[in-house]
Amino acid sequence: MTHETEMLRAVARAGVARAAAAAGGLAERAAGEGLLDVAVAETPSPVGSLLVAVTPRGLAAVVFDDEHREIVLGRIAREISPRILTSAAKTAEVRRELDEYFAGARRRFELRLDRRLMHPFASTVLAATSRVGYGRLATYGEIAARIGRPTAARAVGAALGSNPIPIVVPCHRVVGAGGKLTGYAGGLHRKERLLALEGSFLLPG
Repeated sequence: MTHETEMLRAVARAGVARAAAAAGGLAERAAGEGLLDVAVAETPSPVGSLLVAVTPRGLAAVVFDDEHREIVLGRIAREISPRILTSAAKTAEVRRELDEYFAGARRRFELRLDRRLMHPFASTVLAATSRVGYGRLATYGEIAARIGRPTAARAVGAALGSNPIPIVVPCHRVVGAGGKLTGYAGGLHRKERLLALEGSFLLPG
């Protein structure tokens, strides 16, 4: 590699760094001027890179890396606000608590939630699901009974599948009758990984 090539690459890296810094500064200025309604950022995790979306009301979405993120962002733009920008500062608390959870240092999230992407029935189901503690499991039928709809286990499953805030709202802790692992919007491999992390499911060796 020639000296000139090294210099060109260094200049390119500096340009990318300046652009990222400028973008971050823009987001913070926009927030200060009331022009940022939804802050988004990527955060790494053992179940893949996660996109988090945060509003002044709280955490609105956690999106897995194999989901159609443009569809999710389009829904956020329609149902919450189109004023969406990347912001490290506005998403820092969410990313920190997720890091702590995956490190085994956090068993309960203390984040405020923005439930505007949840439809009314789903919101009721997910509120009951939030009360299933770390390391514990509940069945779809048990959640249905808790919300006063004992015959609605199938509808409960559909509501859980629409959860816009997985992991934080722990729909992975809901299983089929007899403890059978069934449906998870993020894929059963992620459900297994999350339950193994919490000590309620053993991955095969």
